[in-house]
Amino acid sequence: MIAKYLATALLGTSLFAGAAMAQTSTTTTNKVDSATASTVSHQGQWRSSKLIGVDVYNEANEKIGDIAELIIGKNGNVEQVILGVGGFLGIGEQNVAVSFDKLKWVNEPVPTVTGTSTTTTTTTTRPVRSADEQWYPDHAVLAATKDQLKAMTPFKY
Repeated sequence: MIAKYLATALLGTSLFAGAAMAQTSTTTTNKVDSATASTVSHQGQWRSSKLIGVDVYNEANEKIGDIAELIIGKNGNVEQVILGVGGFLGIGEQNVAVSFDKLKWVNEPVPTVTGTSTTTTTTTTRPVRSADEQWYPDHAVLAATKDQLKAMTPFKY
């Protein structure tokens, strides 16, 4: 008699497991389809995680800081860029906020002048990107000096 109840319990469990597996398969298929659709890249868009650490230069090609953070408004647009200015290896660095639209984004490396020739070099510790990777710009240009940025009110989180 116990065997009869045990057999009934096993049969019932297997029926429920089959129904649950059928539901899981359908749900998984829907998740895969939506994930595939969201991986399409669009030209002119950058990954925010790749913008963190991008060097910022002034118009004289002098490095004045790097991007420490992006501030996004309720509308979803980047409103401010927090720049780390001054300091050495993060010690003594001051964060200042500048408007996103004040930055000019550049995809080519910063040209440097050595002697009488102009060469293009990248003096960053960021990984070198391949020629077809456009997930972030090479650097940004801001019409300001390092001293002007240091004189700004520090940004506090």
